[in-house]
Amino acid sequence: MPWIPAPLESSSLNSMDARHRRSLLIWMISALCAAALARGAVAQSPAPAAGVLRVCADPNNLPQSNSRGEGYENKIAEALARDLGWKLEYTFFPQRMGFERNTLRNRDETTQQYRCDLIMGVPVGYDRAATTRPYMRSTYALIYPKGADLGELKRAADLLSLPDAKRRALRIGVFARTPASDWVLRHGLLDHAVLYPPQSGDPAETAQSIIEKGLAEHTIDAAILWGPIAGFLAGRHGGADTWLIAPFEPEPTIKFDYEISMGLRAGETEWKNRLDSWIGAHQPQITQILASYHVPLLELAESSAARQP
Repeated sequence: MPWIPAPLESSSLNSMDARHRRSLLIWMISALCAAALARGAVAQSPAPAAGVLRVCADPNNLPQSNSRGEGYENKIAEALARDLGWKLEYTFFPQRMGFERNTLRNRDETTQQYRCDLIMGVPVGYDRAATTRPYMRSTYALIYPKGADLGELKRAADLLSLPDAKRRALRIGVFARTPASDWVLRHGLLDHAVLYPPQSGDPAETAQSIIEKGLAEHTIDAAILWGPIAGFLAGRHGGADTWLIAPFEPEPTIKFDYEISMGLRAGETEWKNRLDSWIGAHQPQITQILASYHVPLLELAESSAARQP
């Protein structure tokens, strides 16, 4: 940062004539602007060096990712690395508070190289990273065992049409501070909600593991959670143990659907353009990967790519 003079005492400032005061103020403003521009230049990150695709990921967050490469984000990363002709490497850290600080924005103390260059899944417009064009749009969903008294619901809102006796007996697993908690509150089902914290303090405990345990042990009758997780759980339970999902449709005051993109550092325009081009050219391949994980997919908005900075 360039040197900036210490503030002048008010008596010294008053002793100057108007012309000198204006000149000094103009100089100080120019210096402050130069300092701000310098800070901005430092914040600009160079594009990742070719040869290695360094991905920031959670080691235990199926169906998105894990350290064994079994999630759909792992598979998309593999496809991207293969098409780039690069080696794929991971920096793993639980995707909780501090994730970006410890991965995407963290430098190796020895080499000063960023530890990783890409987060495979963040919402469009994410405030902790720049985002690519979206490659997926999904929605929250209701998941429940097929043999339950709920029948076979076409959509999650059909839950509200159940006979009063059935609805009063329901225990619905819901994560706090999500669209699910807004929905049960709006529709008078809060007394029937089994509330879970939005984030467990135990990295080994995930939304997937919590809901799977609750449904398997019959401590809940149904659950509302992010569609990719619901679809993944339903895909794991078939035959006599079939679990079904019913997606949520838009409501005027509750947003259930979200577009998902890749996250990178701000200022890496060349890298972003390359990723955008790859996503656009390989959307059918990405969709096929997502479908294999039973992700409930919605059509991407036509203006999605145009909205990206």
